[in-house]
Amino acid sequence: MKVKFLIIRFSSIGDIVLTTPVIRCLKQQVNGSIVHYAVKKQFLPLLQANPYIDKIHCFDNNLNAFIRELKNEGFDYIIDLHHNLRTLLIKSRLRILDFSFPKLNYKKWLIVNFKIDRLPRIHIVDRYMKTLALFDVVNDGKGLDYFIPEGDAMDIGKLPADFRNGYVALVVGAKHATKQLPVDKLISLCSLINKPIVLLGGKEDVSAGEAIAQNAKGPVYNACGQFSINQSASLVQQARLVICPDTGLMHIAAAFRKKIISIWGNTIPEFGMAPYLPHEDSRIIQVEGLSCRPCSKIGYASCPKKHFRCMNDIDENQMACLATALF
Repeated sequence: MKVKFLIIRFSSIGDIVLTTPVIRCLKQQVNGSIVHYAVKKQFLPLLQANPYIDKIHCFDNNLNAFIRELKNEGFDYIIDLHHNLRTLLIKSRLRILDFSFPKLNYKKWLIVNFKIDRLPRIHIVDRYMKTLALFDVVNDGKGLDYFIPEGDAMDIGKLPADFRNGYVALVVGAKHATKQLPVDKLISLCSLINKPIVLLGGKEDVSAGEAIAQNAKGPVYNACGQFSINQSASLVQQARLVICPDTGLMHIAAAFRKKIISIWGNTIPEFGMAPYLPHEDSRIIQVEGLSCRPCSKIGYASCPKKHFRCMNDIDENQMACLATALF
């Protein structure tokens, strides 16, 4: 007997990668399951090579047309891993049994605004997995998935000679500035590590990457803005160590079980978004005991307190020693 599921998670990079255990476990543990996935069009590359997805539906801002497309599929169940007003409207129109996860927005509001910590110590992946309880699906403990299409695999033999025997992947950017290490600290960090370093980021990070590459001591290759998300993922996969803020490439690195040094600024791992089952040598770097932290569950364009101590107080010497030891 076929059972047809629709998983919904429209954005963003990290959040989508964090849903991959749900996709895999649902497909492997429910006999006859047909798994479809609804996502924003720009994030299709994250899922297009996933062998556990039977069909992907791309949302391109026309909600009525998108709902008509979904209605025509005849789904049995919806697994809503986005849980917002848009998905509520979709579910109300499809009128089939749906399951969603607790977003903990009130508890996050409490800790952001009053530093009252009521957050459960449970990763968002495990909150996602609870949406499958009715189907007797359990977490298989295999972590996150990331599948790179064959044409996007990077040949590191085409990198400069210094990088072909191992490099550190250093993620420069993040969606919000308060998640990013300042450029001057990144320059200092690269100089202290003194290992081959590949800088990763989007087109918006090109100028920061250029400043780091030009001013840091040692071999630094600025790959910011040069490659697609899957090509950048391939560079992460082949790195010996990944240093990154709380951003999408951090979760991609966890999917590849890489050694990760994750750097936390205005957000905190207790939100449930720390690297999920990465390499056992992975480490979290953050400024402990800072009274203004966390200042947001997402991030800001600049520090609300103007001092940006959550990043400025991080000791790059300590981080460089750790990176050298893990390389």
